[in-house]
Amino acid sequence: MDHKYLNIYNNLIKLTRNKSLYLNIISDETFSDRIIFLLLHLSFFLKIYKNPNNKDLMQKIHDFVFRQIELSIREIGYGDVSINKNMKKYVNFFYDILSKIDNWDNLEFAKKGEILETFINKPKKLSFYTDYFDKLVIFFKNNTLNYFTKDIEETTI
Repeated sequence: MDHKYLNIYNNLIKLTRNKSLYLNIISDETFSDRIIFLLLHLSFFLKIYKNPNNKDLMQKIHDFVFRQIELSIREIGYGDVSINKNMKKYVNFFYDILSKIDNWDNLEFAKKGEILETFINKPKKLSFYTDYFDKLVIFFKNNTLNYFTKDIEETTI
């Protein structure tokens, strides 16, 4: 296992564990909510850091994260049929997120909220998430890809 992929994954998990993300959901958080937030973070991460020179690296990060998600689903105790069904659902979510955030920087605030509302389960205050992901984009842009290959401190976005 390559430590740089593990560190990138762990850093995305740290961002995903931000308690405020879950305090702004009307219903109780679920495993699926956590995966969706991870996929949102991963989508923005790949969007910001993709370029023709590191296409293979981005693919390896993608593959590593999805292997980790599959392992997490297995650890919960789902059977093979459920794992395949859930992984297909999460992969489809991921590609749907990627396609909708492709021109995130050019979207109006309200349109960004509409996009996030399609993925986030019952948000209390949609503007919180729009602000959060706008700040996440800035955070990613202000740090190099190499920054995420090391363990980062807990950060508040």
